[in-house]
Amino acid sequence: MARTINKKTLVTLKAAFAAFGVYFCMYGFRKPFTVASFEGLSYFGVDYKILIIIAQAVGYFISKFIGIKFISELKPQKRLTYLFVFIAIAELALLGFAAVPAPYNIMFMLINGIPLGMIWGIVFSYIEGRKTTEIIGLFLCSSFVVSSGFTKSVGKFLMDTFSISEFWMPFSAGLLFVIPLLLFGLLLEKIPQPTEEDILLKNKREPLNGRERKALIQQFFVPIVCIIFLYISLTVLRDFRDNFNREIWDGLHFSFDSSIFTLTEIPIAVMVLLILSFMVKVKNNKRAFAYYHYILFAGILTVGLSTYLFQQGSLSPFLWMTISGFGMYICYIPFNGIYFDRMIAAFEIKGNVGFLIYIVDSFGYLGSVLILLYKNFGSAQTSWLHFYINLNYIITVTVFILSVIAFLAFRNKSKPKPKSNPNSNQFINFDTSKIL
Repeated sequence: MARTINKKTLVTLKAAFAAFGVYFCMYGFRKPFTVASFEGLSYFGVDYKILIIIAQAVGYFISKFIGIKFISELKPQKRLTYLFVFIAIAELALLGFAAVPAPYNIMFMLINGIPLGMIWGIVFSYIEGRKTTEIIGLFLCSSFVVSSGFTKSVGKFLMDTFSISEFWMPFSAGLLFVIPLLLFGLLLEKIPQPTEEDILLKNKREPLNGRERKALIQQFFVPIVCIIFLYISLTVLRDFRDNFNREIWDGLHFSFDSSIFTLTEIPIAVMVLLILSFMVKVKNNKRAFAYYHYILFAGILTVGLSTYLFQQGSLSPFLWMTISGFGMYICYIPFNGIYFDRMIAAFEIKGNVGFLIYIVDSFGYLGSVLILLYKNFGSAQTSWLHFYINLNYIITVTVFILSVIAFLAFRNKSKPKPKSNPNSNQFINFDTSKIL
């Protein structure tokens, strides 16, 4: 018995380590450029940094729509090949960004975003549908909290220490992550398939054809629409904070070096990991799915309250950035897989997490592009800091309202059908009345 438990624990740790490592390294090809300021550059009436961030976000946006079909139909035996090919394309795009003069190199940042947008779905396909998916998924999700700050620190270190230009720095940073990513990818490929116990507890995960995807959307149309707009809001807040972290810190007049981008994110990752890890102990999928909504309510209110306390002078800039970041990430992270993993298990849905992730993710990056265009053309005189503060308040209200509607819609869907028509609902009873 002990040997069996140890073996299961080893598989979980191996999967968590490999998934974390792959996605951590992926950020080395995605985020280092955002630490550069590209001061004095603008084209077509738009700040150059905004243009390249938009270009990469558009690439992600395109990728997510492609991924709705591609990831939902992806065969396990082809995952590793696609993973390595997509990373290679992303790094070559960064080479093009460095070698081709501005503004023509903007197109290469769009090319960089398209393959990188596929990586999440590939990695999560290795770990979904397991008894321990939640704990593995939390390690995977914590990777983009820590890696974003770490890779920006790497980028700033390369510029400050080796005098690498802002244009060559992203490609140089990517080179540092090539070999680690290959090793983590090979380790990920060696993870055993879900066991019979996993399938019994979490449903077997299968590819979805077009008819099945359409049926799933129709079944959960109202809550999925709410989640899409909710996720757009969270993605806008997360991306703005992530891409303009340096500008926000500059606006705070807070003395910092390259380590600040990592120091604020590590406690966030630890706190989110500790809190969400308790969800693993909730074996009842219906109850766990309801609990995720409670976490969502509390997390988004933390964003608004901490911002108010900061403006009142009750929180220091460091504490505000950490606490508000924690509130945002504890809302955002579950929608990157573990929320949908519980949804599939709770309603016994035939399908996979990748389809649902890419549905909401595709619209999320569209929101990021639109908010950047609004900042440049509609609110150019507003500082990055004050724009971010206003964004915190608007998104707190929006997400709270949408999360309540989504929760009530899911609860309504869970009500059992009349006994006279026992076959009219293929999903399990999601009766949350006892825990509301």
